[in-house]
Amino acid sequence: MKRCQWAEGDTLLREYHDTEWGVPLHDDRKQFEFLSLEVMQCGLSWLTVLRKREVMCSLFAGFDPQKVASFGEEEIRRMMETEGMIHSPRKIKAIIADAAAFLRVQKEFGTFSSYLWSFTDGKVMEYPGHADGSVNAARNELSDRISDDLRRRGFSFLGSVTIYAHLQAAGVINDHRDYCFRYNRTEGV
Repeated sequence: MKRCQWAEGDTLLREYHDTEWGVPLHDDRKQFEFLSLEVMQCGLSWLTVLRKREVMCSLFAGFDPQKVASFGEEEIRRMMETEGMIHSPRKIKAIIADAAAFLRVQKEFGTFSSYLWSFTDGKVMEYPGHADGSVNAARNELSDRISDDLRRRGFSFLGSVTIYAHLQAAGVINDHRDYCFRYNRTEGV
């Protein structure tokens, strides 16, 4: 079975690629989890984040945005003292602030997923040259627009490059290679 090259070489990467990455995501709690993981990934390898995902899930209350939005200094201190956690107070505080912004978006649009997918009229986007690898984008006009709008809504640590990665992970942009078994699949495994 052929898969995108970045997913070869490690079991966690393969599992994530084969079962989650690029599958159109409409579950808000997963959206918040994926956004939070992208925030934590800034400056780190994705494999590092995947290895710490379970600890982060526990510390961030299963990525429940309602609970995370209520976190204060006590929770931040606990996270900073927990082994296996990414010890970045700026990123932790950003995720807490993003949880509050996430809830505001849910209130306005019904779900965060509805908000996010509204940028593409509910369609998965494919861009020329991405599938064959002739174009390797880290951001585009869509991620620029969404990132700008999220910042306007109070989100932080979610620049265009980070949002592009989220759009790939959440299946809004299909960036699987054309030789990958997941390329033509838009449902979960």
